[in-house]
Amino acid sequence: MKIFIEIPSWLGDAIMATPAIQNIIKTYPQAKIILLGSFVSTKAFENYPNIEKIVVDETKKSGNRYKNLINLAKSLGKFDIALSFRRSFSSKFMMFFIKAKRKFNYKRFTKKEIHLAIRYNDFVNKVLGLNNEVGDLKLYFTPFKYTKPTLGINPGATYGSAKRWYPEEFAKVSVSLSNRYDIVIFGGPTEIDIAKDIENELLKQGVRNYQNLAGKTTIPELIEKIAGLDLFITNDSGPMHIAAAYRVKTVAIFGPTKFTETNQWHNDENGLIVTKNLDCSPCMKRVCPLKHHNCMKLITSDDVLKTLERL
Repeated sequence: MKIFIEIPSWLGDAIMATPAIQNIIKTYPQAKIILLGSFVSTKAFENYPNIEKIVVDETKKSGNRYKNLINLAKSLGKFDIALSFRRSFSSKFMMFFIKAKRKFNYKRFTKKEIHLAIRYNDFVNKVLGLNNEVGDLKLYFTPFKYTKPTLGINPGATYGSAKRWYPEEFAKVSVSLSNRYDIVIFGGPTEIDIAKDIENELLKQGVRNYQNLAGKTTIPELIEKIAGLDLFITNDSGPMHIAAAYRVKTVAIFGPTKFTETNQWHNDENGLIVTKNLDCSPCMKRVCPLKHHNCMKLITSDDVLKTLERL
């Protein structure tokens, strides 16, 4: 049997799809799987069992994208089952040209606010006639071994500035915990400046036991480094879901997004959130539409430190 799966483009969403993908593998253990996705999301699926081939979607890079999507679909071959976890028009367009006996585009089967991991698993259950429960997030990387207890902080969030807590507040928390933990600052290539602001504040406060890895890690390295942490403080982001997959003790800061749908899955007492639950939240906007950003601005380092006491 051959199965085609298009995974979500965002790293966090792709990780939240892993319980559903694990259930596909469990249901069809002999199947060979072809996986398609963005460069970032596919990197998280290295070392995954049953995946015969990983294809990076590069159809946006040059030429007519829709012609590229048709060519991509035709190049993939024939499948018994084809599923896409994406709802975009471009995904539906490509899936039309995929050759498969059975093919399914992602649908939401309820308007209730439920976790995305449940939504993805419900989708697979409904279209394939299964009754699998939602398991844990699953990645196949070996956690990095730090020599001392280590705190990771992640001040970035790819979706937009509205999801980002403030560098000076991250720095205050880091300074407060620097006598108990070594500190690692994480971030992507677009978050180097934010990470540098935190680093400068640490140096100003005399903190030297830190590393700034912003812009310096591959996705596999990022996963390994986060997986080995003792504690993680982060915005709502892809790295938050990496931490959840490895049951790292985490405090996540939520402002404009729906924590009921995208908080740390199955992290139980290890995954706590800080939010102010304002009337204007969750707006789901990339930039604060009211210009005040109070959903994040009103959260202080003391709020986070008090939450950490519960861990």
